[in-house]
This record gives sequence, C-alpha cells and structure tokens, in this order.
Amino acid sequence: MSGEVLITPESVDNLYNRLKKEAEAAGYHLNNDVEFAKSLVKGLLVNEQRYGYWSCPCRLASGKKEEDLDIICPCDYRDADLNDYGACYCGLYVSQEVLDGKKTIGSIPERRPPPGERERAKLASVSTGISGISLPVWRCVVCGYLCAREEPPEVCPICRAKKDRFQRFL
Repeated sequence: MSGEVLITPESVDNLYNRLKKEAEAAGYHLNNDVEFAKSLVKGLLVNEQRYGYWSCPCRLASGKKEEDLDIICPCDYRDADLNDYGACYCGLYVSQEVLDGKKTIGSIPERRPPPGERERAKLASVSTGISGISLPVWRCVVCGYLCAREEPPEVCPICRAKKDRFQRFL
C-alpha cells in the first residue's frame, strides 16, 4: 500500500456531508437512499485515490484527467439527466420530483459520446463562438444568472429562484 490512504467510513461520511451541503446550497439534491449515495461517494474516493480526481464511479475513466474532464463529479451530463430522467447517470444527484415521490428513477441512458466523437463535439462547441452557440442561454430574472443548457436549472444556484423564473436570453 505505497501512498494509498485507507478509505474509512468516517472519510465517506465527511465527503457525503460536504457534498450534500454543497448540493443543497446550489439547489441540487443527493439521492435520499443514503447508503446508496454513500456507496457512490466511496467510489469517488476510490477514483480520487486511483486517478487523482473524482471520476464518476459508474463510468470507466481513462486515468488521464484531460480526457475525463466531462465525467469528473459533478459531470457535464448531470443537469440534462436530472431534467430528463430525474437523476444523474449514477444516481447520486436526484431532482426535487424524485425526492417528493412524484417521479421514480428508471434506466438512464449514457449521454457521454464515444471517445472519437468526444473530441469532435469539443471542437465544434469551441469553434461556433457566441454567434453559433448550440445551446439556449437562460437568464434568471431575479438575479441575472446566465447559463447555457437545454433547459434552465431547477433552482438558480445564486438566488434559489425556481425554474419558472428563468427566461430564454439567447
């Protein structure tokens, strides 16, 4: 065990509590199945030990951070998965509807493009610039927060206004 740090129940609890606090402060929610969520948190710690970063425990990381930036938790696909399915791919984050029992979590398809397509998608998004932006830009009418994504967030991470307080900006 050269250089490895033992992952203890306390280290899992500490990270779980930190993530829960940060998620709630930004309008997100961790899965209310605490044992399941903690098993994912343990996977994040294992991957941090293995790779040096929190790659999603449900995806195969390359071990090269620059290739895995899109799957470092919280991953690039979390918000779209929450909007479409009520949970992110691994199930660590869930929507308010899931917490309230209004929506159940089913199978969540993988959004991450295959390796060859990832680079093309990255280049296309960089080369389009503001005039050719591929996603709508949403503005919180309460505080002015802007985000470029398919749909506005459930809750504004700045002022906590609900999704219906966002207007399409671009």
